[in-house]
Amino acid sequence: MPNPKTELNYRNPFELLVAVILSAQCTDKRINQITPNLFKSFPTPEAMSLATEDEIFELIKSCSYPQNKAKHLKNMAVMLHNEFHDEIPDDVELMQKLPGVGRKTANVMAAVIFHKPAMAVDTHVFRVSARIGLVHNAKTPLETEKQLMRHIPKDKVHDMHHWLILHGRYTCKAIGPECKKCPITLACATFNHEKKEIKELLIFK
Repeated sequence: MPNPKTELNYRNPFELLVAVILSAQCTDKRINQITPNLFKSFPTPEAMSLATEDEIFELIKSCSYPQNKAKHLKNMAVMLHNEFHDEIPDDVELMQKLPGVGRKTANVMAAVIFHKPAMAVDTHVFRVSARIGLVHNAKTPLETEKQLMRHIPKDKVHDMHHWLILHGRYTCKAIGPECKKCPITLACATFNHEKKEIKELLIFK
């Protein structure tokens, strides 16, 4: 994957921010089905800030936790319009002041929009980086982020984030990882550990 990128569809920073907020515990495929009508109705932070939560809810109700996300989107748009003049801040800490924006979302925006060396840790990054052996004994997404950032060259952080996500989404799945088609088993700690255990068991028998 020489040019990995997000699978969320967007045309500007505001659209990506909305899509990432919606994508929590939901598939990108589902979000890409939801956002065209949402962005048609509310194309700007100001337009979304003037919408009611119920109006937003009706357009996103097929995603996970639509009531909470409708509330987050409404309040995020209000703050983005009133306090940030429709401009998403490029600072990760400042971005997290926006409702519905946690560290993962802020890091996605920092990396994709502002091209900063920020590592967003979602469920795929958390799982795959541990399985491969890129991190050790990381109990939280923040611990995973810190360990990855210590070892990955800054110019590779953006790509690594997408590599881990796409690898986890299509190959190193949570249930039933497809090791037979995985091209990096030689470098995978879990695969080689399990292989070693099987070999030792056969020798013992």
